Amino acid sequence: RNIPLPDLCKAVAAMGLTAIDLLEEADWPVVRDHGLVCSMGYGGGGSIRDGLNNPANHDSIVNNLIAAMPRAKTQGVPNLITFFGNRMGRSDRESLDNCVTALNRIKGAAEQYGITICIELLNSKVDHKDYQGDRTPFGVDVVQAVNSPRIKLLYDIYHMQIMEGDVIRTIRAQHQHIAHYHTGGVPGRHELDDTQELQWAAVCRAIAETGFTGFLAHEFVPTRDPLTSLREAVTVCDL
Repeated sequence: RNIPLPDLCKAVAAMGLTAIDLLEEADWPVVRDHGLVCSMGYGGGGSIRDGLNNPANHDSIVNNLIAAMPRAKTQGVPNLITFFGNRMGRSDRESLDNCVTALNRIKGAAEQYGITICIELLNSKVDHKDYQGDRTPFGVDVVQAVNSPRIKLLYDIYHMQIMEGDVIRTIRAQHQHIAHYHTGGVPGRHELDDTQELQWAAVCRAIAETGFTGFLAHEFVPTRDPLTSLREAVTVCDL
């Protein structure tokens, strides 16, 4: 957060990275000016709390994402993020149907513009209490019901390690429904080092073996110099 975006662009490019994740639209041209892309953009796709599972949010999310797609295409942004939303008493069945209804309104434009809408899986145990999309099977059921090559999951390894574990087997079994990955050490979402639970080289090898050609983004909270930690994470995940 404390590194100006142009400086971050120069640093990550020097590490051999090609993109920066989770940027607002105003920042998309900045990364392009440095020979990078925004690998996952914000396009008004709701919030963690107020997401696709609530019909009251549908018009806003649908209209915002569809409006953002041509601009994302122009700026070379391949993915836009959205969220399942908090349960607020809704059953999985009700929420699944609501999510599918909204995504069915979006998928035609996403296919037209070649933009992938990524719905993020998050943990409800530690960080995001009451979040509905806290299990891979729920997300897969939604994606399968929508049945579009442009509606996929953002599989956040940190969050799913907390909720489910069994990360490598899940990736192998469900990779066709995943368009994007996030890293982050458990516990604490810190560096991908020997204080954490997962063998990151093995996880990345499993992702590569599925034939994945998208982005794996490093989303963790450094406890040391951020660029040193990022450089180490790049090395760990470089096969």
